Amino acid sequence: MLTAVASIPVLIWLYLLFGRSGFWRVSQHFAPAEKTTFLDSTVVAVIPARNEAAAIEQTVSSLAQQECPNLLRIIVVDDHSNDGTADLARKAASAPNAISQLTVIQARPLPSGWTGKMWAVAQGVAEAEKLNPDFLLLTDADIAHAPDNLSGLLRIAQSGSYDLVSYMVKLNCETAAEKLLIPAFVFFFFLLYPPAAIREPQSKVAGAAGGCMLVRTATLQIAGGIAQIRSEVIDDCALAKSIKASAGRVWLGLTPSTRSLRKYATFAEIEKMIARTAFNQLRHSWLLLAGTCVSLTLTYLLPLALIFCGRLIPTILGGVTWLLISIAYLPMIRFYRRNVLWSISLPFAALFYMAATVHSAFQYATGRGGQWKGRAQDVGAAR
Repeated sequence: MLTAVASIPVLIWLYLLFGRSGFWRVSQHFAPAEKTTFLDSTVVAVIPARNEAAAIEQTVSSLAQQECPNLLRIIVVDDHSNDGTADLARKAASAPNAISQLTVIQARPLPSGWTGKMWAVAQGVAEAEKLNPDFLLLTDADIAHAPDNLSGLLRIAQSGSYDLVSYMVKLNCETAAEKLLIPAFVFFFFLLYPPAAIREPQSKVAGAAGGCMLVRTATLQIAGGIAQIRSEVIDDCALAKSIKASAGRVWLGLTPSTRSLRKYATFAEIEKMIARTAFNQLRHSWLLLAGTCVSLTLTYLLPLALIFCGRLIPTILGGVTWLLISIAYLPMIRFYRRNVLWSISLPFAALFYMAATVHSAFQYATGRGGQWKGRAQDVGAAR
């Protein structure tokens, strides 16, 4: 019986390695190598910003310095910040070649049924549409865009006729918490949303990375606009699903050069980030939560337990599974330029993510929800 149980995680990982659209093959997630100069489409960037004083200057500056001449305007929507975000955005665009590109608007009061971010994005999109751009660049206020970022996104969109192109930007990976959990975050994200499956029109899999998304304006309008996802907490994947449901094409990949400026100094900060959306990802289903915990246990934790079970065959199977896990995780570890020994750490990261998911469900059930920028979101009714 124990040998039969020990075979389960081996079979799971054989499927993940060979039957899950190669999600773990990092080299397949970069932009296509071919180049094109067909860059005549116009773009307006929209940045929702709430208390982003630490990063907004660098974000605006990086967009103002894009090598691509197609960027018509940078629109920052100041979402009731109290830290001088709007003034710092204007300061970043004070150079002669940038000041004419920037528009800062103040967000109106948040209406019922909208998340704060989506309400800010909707107002930015409405302002952008006055310029009739071909594309909108929806980006977070803590992203440092490489000089060729926008031209690269446009090349992908135009060469593949994609309606939504997004980069999973490179996240910070310097502190102990980040080293254990950030590469794992991207790994788990691609496991849930394999980029190759997302690019396949016949596949129902749809996902995007909200930090950096280029969306075709006309397709966004056909899909119902931002109002269609106004209450979504995981808004990037909801947008991708909406675009794909409207017969649009979606591309998701990695970039080594455009990066997030947000840092996570402690494990608690990352746990808060996970718990904010994890139970929403499970559609607030306690049955799915139980299934997720069982799946994570079988896939990541059982192999470690088997290694110390004292039975030869189950111990070997546990070791083989841990080796398969490490093989799958190694490309992501290399992408983040960490020591290869970090490739054996994925089961421990999975345990952390499982605990954070349970905490997310507890927060929802007690009516607290996830906290973000001083606002509670995804709040359930406490009993």
